[in-house]
Amino acid sequence: MQKNRNTFSPETFEPRSPGNRTQRSDRAEDWNYLDDQLAEDQRWSTWPATEKLMRGPAPYPEFVIEDAGAIDTELGILKTGKEADVFLIERAIPEYGTLLAAKRYRGLEERTFTRSSTYTEGRSVKRSRDARALKNGSTYGRLVEASRWADSEWRFLRMCFEAGAPVPYPVQIMGTEILMEFIEDPEFPGAAAPRLKNTHPDPQRLQRYWDQIVAAMKVFARLGFAHGDLSPYNILAAGDRIVVIDLPQCVDLAGNDRGTELLDRDCQNICTWFQSRGLKVDSDELLAELLAEAW
Repeated sequence: MQKNRNTFSPETFEPRSPGNRTQRSDRAEDWNYLDDQLAEDQRWSTWPATEKLMRGPAPYPEFVIEDAGAIDTELGILKTGKEADVFLIERAIPEYGTLLAAKRYRGLEERTFTRSSTYTEGRSVKRSRDARALKNGSTYGRLVEASRWADSEWRFLRMCFEAGAPVPYPVQIMGTEILMEFIEDPEFPGAAAPRLKNTHPDPQRLQRYWDQIVAAMKVFARLGFAHGDLSPYNILAAGDRIVVIDLPQCVDLAGNDRGTELLDRDCQNICTWFQSRGLKVDSDELLAELLAEAW
């Protein structure tokens, strides 16, 4: 973990207008980005350096800023993990800004891809050099592995979003950094939506959450995969809607020998949480429904 970073605090941000945009009223009308030097926590927008397949599905949402003169400002950490950290980024032009989540896979010295072989079974590596490097565990192989996970998450995010699953909109990918939609808590504008694990919904909302999660899992199954690590920790509760996050380990149900086993684990994890909140659900029934969707 990078200890010198500030954790995201919702009190430091102004409420935003529709479309994830923050109005900028703190600068003079004739202000220009060239008037200031970039701070250590800023960079010029990386959007212009991305190609079509490195950007999210068109049409782009209103909150996506395409201006080449935009500046990215790092505001703090939203989440830390074994393989990646998620930062809060503001991408802004003089008139307004938008908040984005930047998922960055760890540097060579910090990566711990200890579970990767379980999830990557059935996935192919196109370049023979990359395949050899992965097998040998060389420094280059570790770089390939990090890029492989970032590319995997990007591919699944795009696929799921286009299929209508409740996932963050994937804005862009560059190297091992994925920029995606920042999921806001509508009940506390400017704050990040809480994890499902930390919520205590009333019975009506609990049922709505269940229906949405089942629908999302069915979309995954129809696409031929399971999330592989689904739990209340990687589902966000944004008011009345849920958003599934953390998709790099998605499992091919046909190509992975443990695909059904991991799908069953997803079902058990989800059902256990909903049962603890008082909803009568059955993991075996859910698994049967998902397998019917997949096959």
